[in-house]
Amino acid sequence: MLLGLSLGLHALAQIQVTDDLGREITLEQPAKRLIALAPHIVENVYSAGAGDRLLAAVDYSDYPPEAQKLPPLGSAQSVSVEAVVALEPDLVLMWATGNSRTLRQQLERLGINVYVDEPRTLEDVARSVRSIGALTGTGDSAEQAAQRHLNRLAELRAQYSERTPVSVLYQVWHQPLQTLNGEHLVSDVIRLCGGRNVYADAKPLAPTINMESVLERDPQVIVASGMGEERPDWLNEWKSWSELTAVQRDNLFFVPPDLIQRHTLRILDGAELFCRHIDRARQRLSGDP
Repeated sequence: MLLGLSLGLHALAQIQVTDDLGREITLEQPAKRLIALAPHIVENVYSAGAGDRLLAAVDYSDYPPEAQKLPPLGSAQSVSVEAVVALEPDLVLMWATGNSRTLRQQLERLGINVYVDEPRTLEDVARSVRSIGALTGTGDSAEQAAQRHLNRLAELRAQYSERTPVSVLYQVWHQPLQTLNGEHLVSDVIRLCGGRNVYADAKPLAPTINMESVLERDPQVIVASGMGEERPDWLNEWKSWSELTAVQRDNLFFVPPDLIQRHTLRILDGAELFCRHIDRARQRLSGDP
């Protein structure tokens, strides 16, 4: 009887979380030694209250500032299995579309626990933080951060999502001309702001597009990202395409990529700026100054 009770308590103590590939990840105890293989995952680990568990991080893991002190693992696309194994992690957090599937399979064959992350909606970001909190035993901190995010999201959705729709081209890069489709998290930001992604129907997550198709779809707004905190010079290149509605109404805007393309709680900072841009565009489209 006592043996049965002991086994039952052991089962209850297990941690079980479903990752974004739909796989159930089971840990016997909270993870103490973490490796995060994407900048946004590093940031979410800190948001979940588990930043002190991180052993290393990939390039561009620069937020919060403490993350910059972590030992480097190199590019997210080229991390070696040897480098990961040498750090003896009890959990590796990977990015589905940004990390190598081969690396994941190699780590799992070696018996290393791997959680795969790929938020596609703004609610998913909160869920990712909660999952990290569950896996690391910092659930209280993670829940507080996630709930703040969801409360703010509800406020933004109530404020903007039912306003007059406008069509939006989100420009990731200029050479080649690249955007994001309807499955990407940025498209959920566009919906939040009452916009419509003109490339929502594209098949690749981050398709390369041509000017002929942009002219055909004629977005009312163009929002660019870039590489840093400053508006990219190439955003002004659109001004030579005067037949576009977005150009005619001067609806050319910029949102820093760290605030809009990282799957973190800070995306609502980017979303709020994005929504203000879309609202300004609405005024211009309606003829208001």
